[in-house]
Amino acid sequence: MVSKSKKSSKKVIVDCSIPVQDKVIDVAAFEKFLHDKIKVNGKCPAPAGAVTIQREKTKLTIVFADENSSKRYIKYLTKKYLKKQQLKDYLRVIASSTNSYSLKYYKFENDAAGDDEE
Repeated sequence: MVSKSKKSSKKVIVDCSIPVQDKVIDVAAFEKFLHDKIKVNGKCPAPAGAVTIQREKTKLTIVFADENSSKRYIKYLTKKYLKKQQLKDYLRVIASSTNSYSLKYYKFENDAAGDDEE
């Protein structure tokens, strides 16, 4: 009898390319924020080996050691970071695929016609 003990992991990607190009977000500071705030089994910061965060220019790759970690938790922490940096009113977190998020600007409509009616 041979038992397969393949470890399954979950990978979540956060793409910050648009705000980084405009020099709105510092990816290194965001990576440190995630490293300090991610909880695994109620322990903050996460125990060694439970979470791996890798930075690739404008993208962060978060790899959880267990499959049960949620992608939604990364979205929550990303929103928390944006609020802390006072950027929540300008940026939003959008799921770009099943395992990735991207940060994009809100689209504001100019009310130029509305200002003339005063």
